[in-house]
Amino acid sequence: MSLFSPTTVGDVDVRNRVSLAPMTRLRASADGVPGHLIATYYAQRAGIGLLVTEGVFPSAESRAYPGQPGIVTDAQAAGWAKVADAVHAEGGAVFMQLMNGGRVSHTGITGTDRIVAPSAIAIEGETRLADGSKVAFPVPHALETAELATVRDEFVTAARRAVDAGFDGVELHSANGYLLHEFLSPASNQRTDGYGGSPAARARFVIEVAEAVAAEIGAGRVGIRISPAHNIQDVWEEDDAETRATYEALVAGLAPLGLAYLSVLHADPASDLIQDLRRAFGGTFIVNSGFSRVTTRDEAVQAIDDGIADLVAVGRPAIANPDLVTRWERGAEENEVDQASVYGPDERGYTDYPFLQG
Repeated sequence: MSLFSPTTVGDVDVRNRVSLAPMTRLRASADGVPGHLIATYYAQRAGIGLLVTEGVFPSAESRAYPGQPGIVTDAQAAGWAKVADAVHAEGGAVFMQLMNGGRVSHTGITGTDRIVAPSAIAIEGETRLADGSKVAFPVPHALETAELATVRDEFVTAARRAVDAGFDGVELHSANGYLLHEFLSPASNQRTDGYGGSPAARARFVIEVAEAVAAEIGAGRVGIRISPAHNIQDVWEEDDAETRATYEALVAGLAPLGLAYLSVLHADPASDLIQDLRRAFGGTFIVNSGFSRVTTRDEAVQAIDDGIADLVAVGRPAIANPDLVTRWERGAEENEVDQASVYGPDERGYTDYPFLQG
């Protein structure tokens, strides 16, 4: 087994053990439709074993950013069908990341009357609207217990739309401070019903979403991403014992489902916490040590050689190198990321990075 050997992820065969980490790129139209540029971007990177898209909103209320694509309308689904077709034409495999932004948004972005969260606790700081202006994050609506089924079902409907559009599966975004992650942390979840107050209760909604999505499209087409103790966007997980208890409860609920994979973003994937979660999950395990730093070729190779993970998710190197796996196999020089164009409306810094010649 090596980074460059094929494997199976749930119901899907992949050509190597590199995964494209989901990354916000903000190239969709104002109405959330992914166009030809997005299809080109993912097709260019189809040599990566498992592509995972940027976070895609499953309802208008869950949109986090201007330029973010959705999977709510027929036009959005048709745009994603072209993306799936383009990736498959290049022999690739692609999962759609489903992301409810939760309180990481503003009604000026969603166009709705409210944004939602586990509790009515705002994030400190500001977000940017489509016109470039900055506004303070608002206090979100605390979802009532009866409303949770609606949010769950939005994930289910979105997953069905994704698979019907030709995607190989979906990834549930339960990381980086967005809605599902907000349920896991005592800082953002101060509920007093059955979905808050203890590690098991805080994990309950995430498990229920995973169960429902797996029942709809098959567990072998469902992955989930988590980021224990990442401490981002005011989702604080600073008590080690509390964090361990929460994620152990979460994985205990996920393990019996037989999901395609568990993907973990953590600075130290070899740590006792992360490897204990891997053993408890018992299935395909993807690690991503990046976010504030770059995952190198040597680190990715070592992670597989040392048995730390089954696949390695890679971010910025895959932005700048559409043929990343080929470069890594050959030990070739890599393009550098142009950070200024990571987010933007056009092909600059998106589909214009050069491939290897010869």
